[in-house]
Formats: sequence, structure tokens, C-alpha cells
Amino acid sequence: MLASAKIIGSGLATIGLAGAGVGIGLVFGNLITATSRNPALRGQLFAYAILGFALAEATGLFCLMMAFLLLFGV
Repeated sequence: MLASAKIIGSGLATIGLAGAGVGIGLVFGNLITATSRNPALRGQLFAYAILGFALAEATGLFCLMMAFLLLFGV
């Protein structure tokens, strides 16, 4: 029973990876839109996009870490 609960919990924790993927897609999609509207701000917008990418990726990695801790933790 405990093993099945670990598997279900780790599967639910990986749902956050889909959210991170969507977030990264939104960040770079909006970067393309903003750059096409105002090419002069390309450098500043790219810096903001990298920051958004890092935050979204950190959220995804945190979810992955929680899934592994639930699955293989003691």
C-alpha cells in the first residue's frame, strides 16, 4: 500500500513539469512578440526572458526533486 502511494504521489508531483514547460513557452513566445514590436529593446527584453526562464525552470526542477524524494526517499 505504501509503495503504491509513493508512486501515485511522485506521479502527481511531476505535473509541475508540464507547468514549467508551458511557462517557458510563454516566456519565449512573448519575447518574440515583444521583440517584433520594438526591436530596439532586444537586449533588455532578452535579459528579462532569461530571468523568467530561470524561474520557470527552477519551479520544474523543484517539482522533479520532490517527485524523486517521494519515490526513492525513505
